[in-house]
Amino acid sequence: MTGRLKHLLIEELAKHLPPSAASLRLLDVAGAAGAALAEVRADLDVITVEADSAGWQIAPNSVDAVVVYGAALDHAGLNAAQRALRPGGRLIMVDPAGEVNETHVKTLEDAGYTRILVGVGVECPLPAGVLMRGEKPHATPDTLERIQGVAGKDDAVARQLSDLQAYSGRYVHLLVQQTPNKPVWALQPHEKVDWQAVALEGAETPVLLAFSSLARAVAFMQPAVLAGKIRDINKVARFRKEVAQAWPQGVLLNPEPAVLQKQRLTLLAIDPASAEAPGE
Repeated sequence: MTGRLKHLLIEELAKHLPPSAASLRLLDVAGAAGAALAEVRADLDVITVEADSAGWQIAPNSVDAVVVYGAALDHAGLNAAQRALRPGGRLIMVDPAGEVNETHVKTLEDAGYTRILVGVGVECPLPAGVLMRGEKPHATPDTLERIQGVAGKDDAVARQLSDLQAYSGRYVHLLVQQTPNKPVWALQPHEKVDWQAVALEGAETPVLLAFSSLARAVAFMQPAVLAGKIRDINKVARFRKEVAQAWPQGVLLNPEPAVLQKQRLTLLAIDPASAEAPGE
């Protein structure tokens, strides 16, 4: 394993860290990634623990992310990481010598993680390593109520914005229909991934519906799905603001659900390679 490969893998790991309002409390298992991650993210509060989870002394629900560089955690380690994570917190593991397969998904599912992602660690240019990610489920039984509550907190920075010029955030999120609807590890070499993003039919050209956070995107989508306004959306994709500003279509940021009562929806092609994390 070269130093360059480790650097590239940790850079990829950093892309999957959750956003933070002030500081992000991160548990670095065995201390292999924390220092490098801190160079990429200035908001990290890194806590280093030994590889054996039996020796961890971490309060439950107290960290935003757990990162592991090296071999994946065993069953006891996965359980300990989930206890340490806050609801919605994220476990991210990179195994430089691992390979992508369905077993990793099942292991995380069996340990109680949700929103699981398993994919190639990095391509340089050949595929190297495997990245595994899962989230601790939220305790709130009403998922829609929880997401609406989280989205409401975002109003302070994004209320009533209708374009990207005044938006100070780094990313926007689109509601995407991916074909074929398969996780990264299940795609065959010959299969081409196609993305279509939700947009409003305009008087002249369609306008993309974009959101300042994942919570706002899901808060908009869920009632729309229940009302039969949106169908077959299987992904929320994240893009840098600079990428979104270069789109030829107009962008409506953080639309109110009422727009669905006035205008029809359509789908617009979006390049998966332009997303911040194409496999997410």
